[in-house]
Amino acid sequence: MEEVPGKTDRESHGVICGTKRPVLLFIFLPAMERRCVSLLIMCGIVGYIGYRKAADVLLDGLYRLEYRGYDSAGVAIRDLREIQIEKEVGKVAELDNLLKSRNFEGTQGIGHTRWATHGGVTAVNAHPHCDSQSNVALVHNGIIENYLEIKEDLEKEGVTFNTQTDTEVVAQLLAKIYQGDAVSSLIRLSGFLEGSYALVILVREIEDKIYCIRKGSPLVLGKGKKESFCASDVPALLPYTKDFIYLNDGEIAELSQDNIQIWDSSGQVLTRSSFHVDWDVSMSDKDGYPHFMLKEINEQSRVIRDSLLERLQDDSVDLSAELKWSHEDIHKWKKIHIVACGTSYYAALIAERLFENVTECDIRVDVASEYRYRKLKSGPDTLAIFVSQSGETADTLAAERKARTSGACCLAVTNVPNSTLAREVDHVLLLKAGPEVGVAATKTFTGQLCVLYLLALYLGRVCETLSKNKENRLVQELRILPFKVDSILEDHLLIRELAEKYANARNFLFLGRGNSFPVALEGALKLKEISYLHAEAYAAGEMKHGPIALLDPEVPVVVVIPRDELYDKVLSNIQEARARSAPIIAVATSGDQYIGTNAEDIMWIPVTEQEMNPFLAVIPLQLFAYYVARYRGCDIDQPRNLAKSVTVE
Repeated sequence: MEEVPGKTDRESHGVICGTKRPVLLFIFLPAMERRCVSLLIMCGIVGYIGYRKAADVLLDGLYRLEYRGYDSAGVAIRDLREIQIEKEVGKVAELDNLLKSRNFEGTQGIGHTRWATHGGVTAVNAHPHCDSQSNVALVHNGIIENYLEIKEDLEKEGVTFNTQTDTEVVAQLLAKIYQGDAVSSLIRLSGFLEGSYALVILVREIEDKIYCIRKGSPLVLGKGKKESFCASDVPALLPYTKDFIYLNDGEIAELSQDNIQIWDSSGQVLTRSSFHVDWDVSMSDKDGYPHFMLKEINEQSRVIRDSLLERLQDDSVDLSAELKWSHEDIHKWKKIHIVACGTSYYAALIAERLFENVTECDIRVDVASEYRYRKLKSGPDTLAIFVSQSGETADTLAAERKARTSGACCLAVTNVPNSTLAREVDHVLLLKAGPEVGVAATKTFTGQLCVLYLLALYLGRVCETLSKNKENRLVQELRILPFKVDSILEDHLLIRELAEKYANARNFLFLGRGNSFPVALEGALKLKEISYLHAEAYAAGEMKHGPIALLDPEVPVVVVIPRDELYDKVLSNIQEARARSAPIIAVATSGDQYIGTNAEDIMWIPVTEQEMNPFLAVIPLQLFAYYVARYRGCDIDQPRNLAKSVTVE
């Protein structure tokens, strides 16, 4: 493991990038099409120009973006006609401490919180970066796939490099390209770069401007009174504005204190309107909870209520206000493809069961990173549903583009309005979950599941493949689910005690059948993500086909066993595990008289319709993972090696 530099490594912490000329601030954002790089990365970028102290705005934004990366952080601030750079290894708090010894009065600047890809986690490699003559300072989110080729060409021209990063290559290249016109320089630069590049750039030739260019990764612009903002994500800017503009691929924007102007990739001026976000700033604060994850677990009943709002009419689901589908459109779909990654994929697997039961379509659920490379038959007879919390997941976007090219009708189920996915598809259903800051998804899983269920019921009703009685029964249960979720959350102390008991285990096996199998998958994922323990999930009937060899008294088995049609089958699987002396932790339905003699420990959920069991069963598993991680002293909101979204392949 690389050593973190000591405080003697000051040459890269405080830098003056020029003292003679005014400053130009650029932002570049990356292309999503990847060819050869497979990395998890998502750095955070924020830019500001206005009347406030830029250092304060940048730090506030970086704290709110820290879920996007937390290896190092830095800012570049135009102060007294100079660009002052300060950066520090570690989390944003380390940078904050460093800046307390400075007194920057500048009202224009850029900031970055890094998730390292090229070059180690050092102060030298931290952002921002300068070119050799200090004409350009920039920060970067993404990967430049052809940076080595560009670097070799620049070195032949006598350029020397001080870091291991691909980002410095962009700074040096832009310094060579820039000839006084910002928009044309950005168009030229984008022609050289391949891969992912979200950049915020200060150049000394132009004063009081922020220039942005986007190719793939998200960039949101915000406008306030006498101030303008840019950031990787909306939560960074919520304290200052709720009116935003997302750039489309290839668009260039100029931000000044008084105005935002946008051009297309050929340099033609565009007219773009802003959209209003009704998220409250408190939604991106901890609100008294020790961690965002615990806060977001406790918000799940509200997420269900909001997801149902204005989508239920009496005892029926009505999505016609959001989905402008004719009966002819719906009846022509013979296939439904549901595509997602990670937790979103598990939500899709659960919803698959309901789609199978209430429609006559051929249902396929696939991981986006696999779907995009398969030769699947899709076309006008296919409804392709893409599930993504952020709407910016690279593999999901690539899969959506493939389906759209085939002629399929594409629908996004996402939490972020005007995200790339939401803008590209034919139709959108929003989760209404509010911002989710914890890296491990919790409330958005519940939101996705709720929206997918509503969609399945709606299609079943329109196609007349769902009986009125069944629809009424399920809708009535959806209405009371929030109260049942709250009742589970009230028992969190019992789950905490259980987590303490098992916090020192090194391996876990999770089991479930039917729609409880994806719940087991999600429970194992949560435990892995935040506690760093090995956990595997299997369909319970598959246990004797291999996993049973792992069982002994040191391997707890977590079994999702609500009262449903597969209960007796799962009970037999529990007995097989008990015969190998493995401790059993059950997620079971209240009132179950048999589970107590078959499990050492039980996490109870209320009685519900069997289709609704996943909404309830996942809650104790989230809490269990959370408390295990707390007892193990793990960084719950910012687990190692993970970031909130995977925005490159």
